[in-house]
Amino acid sequence: MPTAEYLKIPRERVGVVIGKQGITKEKIESTTKTSIEIDSESGSISISPREDTEDPLSVWKARYIVKAIGRGFNPEIALKLTDDEMMLEIINLPDYVGRSKKAVLRQKGRIIGRDGRTRDIITDMTGVDVSVYGKTVALIGSMEHVHLAKEAVEMILEGARHKSVYAFLERKSREMKIREFHRFAKDENKLL
Repeated sequence: MPTAEYLKIPRERVGVVIGKQGITKEKIESTTKTSIEIDSESGSISISPREDTEDPLSVWKARYIVKAIGRGFNPEIALKLTDDEMMLEIINLPDYVGRSKKAVLRQKGRIIGRDGRTRDIITDMTGVDVSVYGKTVALIGSMEHVHLAKEAVEMILEGARHKSVYAFLERKSREMKIREFHRFAKDENKLL
């Protein structure tokens, strides 16, 4: 039986985890079959398995859902993490640009783009949800897609021009669609 997991999220995100009249917290608990204890003052959260849980990963799933909400995602997107195929990747901006607040702010602006355009393009091309919050960029999607989105974000962080990043995403997105089509066709042939 899995043991309890502990994590801390920004205090201003605690209300989002709880939700109106506790509805979000209840949804996470019922979906993952866990019990969640929240200290609103500190942002400390404890997640433990319920008696009726059969999924050994239930506590981890709940932890990642809460973590995703803490990183700026809305609960509906964070709940995608109940799917075994989905993952959460968090990119810590100071690891790439140092501790300078100006540098972090500038890179956040480059990742979001004018009117959110760059973030939207990354989402559209990869199928990955992107959240830029605090000093992090968080990604939710399937492993292959998250890897591609992370590569695009890292290109931006390394100073690549947006045009180059879009061209890279276009090419990789096309390659991925071709691979998925071939996989689908192979599966269809097995059925025949």
